[in-house]
Amino acid sequence: MQDIRIVTDFPRKIREIENLWIPMPDGVKLAARVWLPEDAESDPVPAILEYLPYRKRDGTVERDALTHPYFAGHGYAGVRVDMRGSGDSEGLCKGEYLKQEQDDCLVVIEWLARQSWCSGSVGMIGISWGGFNGLQVAARRPPALKAVVSLCSTDDRYNDDVHYLGGAMMCDNLMWGTTAWAIAMTPPDPLIVGDRWRDLWKQRLNGNGIWMQDWFEHQRRDDFYKHGSICEDYSDVEIPVYAVGGWADGYPNPIFRMLEKLSGPRKGLIGPWGHKYPHFAMPGPRIGFLQECLRWWDQYLKGINTGIADEPMLRAWIQDPARPAAIYDERPGRWVAEPAWPGPGVGEKVLNLAPHVLSEARGEDTILEISSPQTAGLSSGAWCGYGLMPTLPVDQRTEEGNALIFETAPLTEAVEILGFPEFEVKLSSDKPVALLSATLSQVFPEGAASRISYGILNLSHRNDDLDIVPMVPGRAETVRIKLRCCGQRFEAGERIRLALATSHWPIVFPTAEQATLSIHCGDSRLILPVRAPQKLDDTLGAFLAPESAAPMEQEVLAKGDGFQRSVSTDQVTSETVYQVVNDGGTVRHPHTGIVLSAKHVDRFSIHPDDPTSAVGTCTWEKSYGRGDWQARLSVTATVCALRDVWRIETHITAHDRDERIVDRSEVKEYRRDLN
Repeated sequence: MQDIRIVTDFPRKIREIENLWIPMPDGVKLAARVWLPEDAESDPVPAILEYLPYRKRDGTVERDALTHPYFAGHGYAGVRVDMRGSGDSEGLCKGEYLKQEQDDCLVVIEWLARQSWCSGSVGMIGISWGGFNGLQVAARRPPALKAVVSLCSTDDRYNDDVHYLGGAMMCDNLMWGTTAWAIAMTPPDPLIVGDRWRDLWKQRLNGNGIWMQDWFEHQRRDDFYKHGSICEDYSDVEIPVYAVGGWADGYPNPIFRMLEKLSGPRKGLIGPWGHKYPHFAMPGPRIGFLQECLRWWDQYLKGINTGIADEPMLRAWIQDPARPAAIYDERPGRWVAEPAWPGPGVGEKVLNLAPHVLSEARGEDTILEISSPQTAGLSSGAWCGYGLMPTLPVDQRTEEGNALIFETAPLTEAVEILGFPEFEVKLSSDKPVALLSATLSQVFPEGAASRISYGILNLSHRNDDLDIVPMVPGRAETVRIKLRCCGQRFEAGERIRLALATSHWPIVFPTAEQATLSIHCGDSRLILPVRAPQKLDDTLGAFLAPESAAPMEQEVLAKGDGFQRSVSTDQVTSETVYQVVNDGGTVRHPHTGIVLSAKHVDRFSIHPDDPTSAVGTCTWEKSYGRGDWQARLSVTATVCALRDVWRIETHITAHDRDERIVDRSEVKEYRRDLN
């Protein structure tokens, strides 16, 4: 893996403000940490804002140390703000991406622009939540916000986030829901907020709520999800947007849509990376992403012509073939470019279905049936790969007995694809609600199969997410499903495989009834976005080598058990359990003295013949301490996919040293709505 060069000698000397308070109109104060040039009062600089609920004091502190001092050393103010009701900030946070969050951010941006050390120009940068709200706030058009760098984010909160996938209930609704709940329940640091830390913590414990309950209540694309989805009106975003992501991440799709739909200056960058900043992400190659950001900021916050505005709109990594593995240090491949999207270099290759065959010839009119066991999909890994942990899909040969397999003959020449594969299929279902899963794989001569892309569709959503109607059992209809975007090279001698199944566990929960789909081969086809090499590819300059500011020191007090991921099947009962354990142990941050520990377990069980047996349980245990300050938190959430309802059971306990200040359980049920 490519090392990161550590930079300590910058063009401008840096000073840090550990905490300052930004007042809101209602009297609530938000906590901010700022890095800026020492001479910024006499030579003001633009501010770069990262606005998150993930605890600046200890949650993102390692990442912040690499990034914001680097920006400050190059003539910017790096500003990391804890959102209302999180970290060291006051108030309550009652959900994700609420209007209150955006309103507060507008105030923060205006406040930053007025500071004596700020030039009046502000940019926003963020990954995941911070990438989301950068786009959302841009759509509110605050005058001082001049540009955004949005990583691993979405334009569509309903169908391209952790909640629903093709209208199917995602298991991440529970996994991320429990994670977010745990974050929302954590205490502020007494060294920042003083003796009132306990009162602020109790306010959160009793007021921040369990956000996942909203996501189970809102099962359709209603106003709840339209809010904060810039796809509802792309014209709201006028400022320059740099959209960044990776093939191993959960959010590459929105990059292509934003390049196509936004009207202002925009640029897209997609590497092989997981859910991390590209200067330290895996799989590699890592790039000099902070230098790339400086070119963007210099162009749009300082008015310096860096040339970035004249470069191709899209730069993407075409991955070379790689045998399946749960983690890669690097993915071989090469950078390519398109001047716009849809790219003029991308065409279509149509492969028709015949019994177990993909070919350019139209297939015979044969009907094949598939009713997968509920355990189909266990080789898929995580919906969102975090890169630094082994969560990627493994060998797809293990799925061959769970799906209908269609495969080409060995390719006679190499094929490269870039964009969205699509599957058009004529099918019928014997149940009104059913899932269709389509997985695209690369099959090597010896038989190993690497997953390239996949798509999932709740067939009730076959028209779109606003026109939801059950299937008429036995009636054949033509359905089109867009698979996840990808950039991949297939070599001569390899095969292209399409696998069709009726479940995809534990990416999505199963439908309430076991369904059988009848696939009409002669009227079904796979459409690949084939890309020929372009002259523009040869004009690309190499990215600079990755570098950052100095990493934060930390002391390991107790080594945890690390990351574990397993699948086990009881050979007597047939119950299958998918489990992920991540135990980070106990560490001390010398610069604050905080001692932290965190462990979480995600456990999903199911019987292959019973969709209503699906149960997911997620737990988090966290602790924060320094001297007399000792706070502990434990949360557990369970979702049962019952015949008619989603049943959610939650339990939380919180301790101030040995005193239990919260011990609360709750059970809620939400009627299943055609899912």
